[in-house]
Amino acid sequence: MTTTANKGHVLDTSLAGQGVSKIEWAAREMPVVRQIRAKFAEQKPLRGLRVAACLHVTTETANLMLAFKDGGAEVALCASNPLSTQDDVAAALVAEYGIPTFAIKGEDRDTYYGHIMSALDSRPNITMDDGADLVAVLHTERTEQLSDMIGGTEETTTGVIRLNSLAEEGRLNYPIIAVNDADTKHFFDNRYGTGQSTLDGITRATNILWAGKKVVVCGYGWCGRGVALRARGMGAHTIVTEINPIRALEAAMDGHQVMTMAEAAEVGDIFLTVTGGMNAVGRDHIAAMKDGAVMANSGHFNVEIDIGALEEMSDGKQTVRPFVEEYLMVDGRKLYLLGEGRLINLAAAEGHPSAVMDMSFANQAMSVEYLAQAGHTLERKVYPVPRDIDEEVGRLKLQSMGIQIDTLTDEQEKYLASWDIGT
Repeated sequence: MTTTANKGHVLDTSLAGQGVSKIEWAAREMPVVRQIRAKFAEQKPLRGLRVAACLHVTTETANLMLAFKDGGAEVALCASNPLSTQDDVAAALVAEYGIPTFAIKGEDRDTYYGHIMSALDSRPNITMDDGADLVAVLHTERTEQLSDMIGGTEETTTGVIRLNSLAEEGRLNYPIIAVNDADTKHFFDNRYGTGQSTLDGITRATNILWAGKKVVVCGYGWCGRGVALRARGMGAHTIVTEINPIRALEAAMDGHQVMTMAEAAEVGDIFLTVTGGMNAVGRDHIAAMKDGAVMANSGHFNVEIDIGALEEMSDGKQTVRPFVEEYLMVDGRKLYLLGEGRLINLAAAEGHPSAVMDMSFANQAMSVEYLAQAGHTLERKVYPVPRDIDEEVGRLKLQSMGIQIDTLTDEQEKYLASWDIGT
């Protein structure tokens, strides 16, 4: 492992060359972030600001960090999940780009939180979170730094839930923009990104054939929609479990079979959790699963599958492939858990494709620029991404794809804004 004072803590800086190549390759598919980076480099809108980011340390994140650095910010980065770091990318950020990065794939819990502390040692004015761990530590163990804060952003559904809870208790100490809720984020990143990358991670880990499998998707939010869509596209028989009647109805009308988790547990071959909640796959479900069932998670935290119950119900486990643990149950069945129950798309694969992260990180970049300008005027609550930012990201993405769309005429705008023009 390589440690360089306050410059970072990464696995091996000799991996930097490989990381640079991957970062540059990802940049090819991130035209919107490239445009923003060029504008930042010219205008320096973040000059004098300190940004601490707790994100998945991937090639796409690296391009976002470089945009902030070019914009004049001092940046510190740590991992938002113990298994999601790309070690060569982390090495490149430290050794080639001079961005303090604290992240090692497979780090234990103590190291994970130690890295968060190291990022906060930079005394940030703005935080960027993927799951709200950075904000949580600030509000519990680093409260003396809250007076430095201007604002923050949050990337995930799970993180937004945590932050809304903090705000409802009146304990949120600075404004946060919920980047996850931007239309150009959750409609695309959550659906197409999670859908593709989840199947990619499971396929790399298991080399499983999807066609003909009974795939149980737990949760039909935007991530669940994407996973179910892609699994069915690979020839799987898709089953959806939900607690929300409207989403369950939508799943049924989208052509998926909908049933309770108790029913699904008895018939499923592969179980994928994307609920954002705890124990979506619980003890009773594990007891009902058939021999050979596979469990994986693409929700942010490793609480969606009751791993504690799985451990208690088994006589032991062994690693049979990278990121595949085989549990021998007391009744003789063998069940399989992928990626320690953590984000399988990042544990066993490379996460979302760069092209879809382009929009998510464009929202992040423009939201941080907005906070730099207006953060001091905002109340201490969770805000949506300003609509003009969301639409600008969409416009720039279309432009990069060579797509033009229509605009309303004055007459059409008047009609849509009037009450007295009828039949």
